[in-house]
Amino acid sequence: MADLLKFVQNEFVAKKDFPEFGAGDTITVYYEIKEGEKTRTQFFKGVVIQRRGSGNTETFTIRKMSGAIGVERIFPVNLPALQKVEINKKGAVRRARIFYFRELTGKKAKIKDKRR
Repeated sequence: MADLLKFVQNEFVAKKDFPEFGAGDTITVYYEIKEGEKTRTQFFKGVVIQRRGSGNTETFTIRKMSGAIGVERIFPVNLPALQKVEINKKGAVRRARIFYFRELTGKKAKIKDKRR
């Protein structure tokens, strides 16, 4: 049964080619919003806190500061409304899930850039 499920997911779900990114990277996600009959593109720019799952169930969480309030959003990788993902900065972090980032404020909340 699991093999059949994987086969169907691999055959019929369209793969999107997004750049490789991970925790600590600052990215901009462009996605489509439908309001009534109109559609428009909106973006969400923030730091990737985690990537989880694999294959078609993979998701990533982005956190941004809106004023003094932290806003997090979870995006499925195979969401049809996703248009593109841009990497703004590569971050140097040691963990795959940086939940400690939620409690940091001010200068402590800066993530160092990864050397290329």
